[in-house]
Amino acid sequence: MTLPRRGPDATEHLVLPGVLTAEEAAGTVAAVLALQRPDGSIPWFHGHHLDPWDHTEAAMALDAAGEDGAAARAYEWLARNQNEDGSWYAAYADSGSGGAGDGAFTSTAVPTDAARETNFCAYVAVGVWHHYLATGDDGFLDRMWPVVHAAIEFVLELQQPGGQIGWKREADGTPVEDALLTGCSSVYQALRCALAIAEEREEPQPDWELAAGALAHAITHHPERFLDKSHYSMDWYYPVLGGALTGERATARIAEGWDRFVVPGLGVRCVLPNPWVTGGESCELALTLWVMGQSDRALEVLQSIQHLRAEDGLYWTGFVFEGNIAFWPDERTSWTAGSLLLAVAALGGDEATTAVFGGERLPLGLEPDCDC
Repeated sequence: MTLPRRGPDATEHLVLPGVLTAEEAAGTVAAVLALQRPDGSIPWFHGHHLDPWDHTEAAMALDAAGEDGAAARAYEWLARNQNEDGSWYAAYADSGSGGAGDGAFTSTAVPTDAARETNFCAYVAVGVWHHYLATGDDGFLDRMWPVVHAAIEFVLELQQPGGQIGWKREADGTPVEDALLTGCSSVYQALRCALAIAEEREEPQPDWELAAGALAHAITHHPERFLDKSHYSMDWYYPVLGGALTGERATARIAEGWDRFVVPGLGVRCVLPNPWVTGGESCELALTLWVMGQSDRALEVLQSIQHLRAEDGLYWTGFVFEGNIAFWPDERTSWTAGSLLLAVAALGGDEATTAVFGGERLPLGLEPDCDC
């Protein structure tokens, strides 16, 4: 499945009333591009680390903005730095100064956290499928297929009998069997994108179909199989954003947590009971609402966080709205801007972004016959 190539105005869908003007959209895209290093890596901000999940999200945002070359360099970085077991480390040092287009480094990235997290590793499939849909680049898909295949195989080694997936291997290789609902919901979306890539290549992966179905069943029917992180907003909306919960279940879940997590006019709390709204969670909730067909509410959430926008086009990570009122922490991250661009792109109808997050054309996997 490929989508039509974009027309000459690749950022028209990034203009959204009360959120981004054309000039503001261009400024945010330029700011993310400026954070990309010559080797293709995209750290949180200059001088901070990179993690594979947020690196991929930033690359997807660049694709949504028509910056396909910069996005491709980000995926090339992942291909060069993949471990032999298909994983990536949880964090890498910023590779140095410079911006996109200044050349390419070939040196191996330096890990700062040698654990290997399953949702971090799986997310490459989401990014690769998104880039392919945005560009129609068959050569890219051919090059990245072994990368995606190895990453998914690494992740599925940690799947438990109940369908949930342990959240990491420790630096010494010890598997952690405890599962996180947010992470597993993200992995479910990644498995569906990996299956879409396999279908496009006519290389069926029946084991992945079974794994995806078992994971969806665990997310939907067995919350007890996951660590209790219900005070985090991501655990509230991610089962919907990842595509495991749909229809009435999704509507009921979002309604149940709305008053606990949403602060009208300011955004979405990261964690209860802290008086702290964060841009990334707010943008992801907006994307979740779009997935549910609630575009008007999604727009309201995005409009509510424009107080986080900085003059350089990036967005503050969060805002403390009680006591010592301030932007906190003192950082403006590539992934906060990336999440905003992806949410706006979905609302604006960008076909690659809507296909990846809407999920209508993604394989579902095969759920188990019994409630086990």
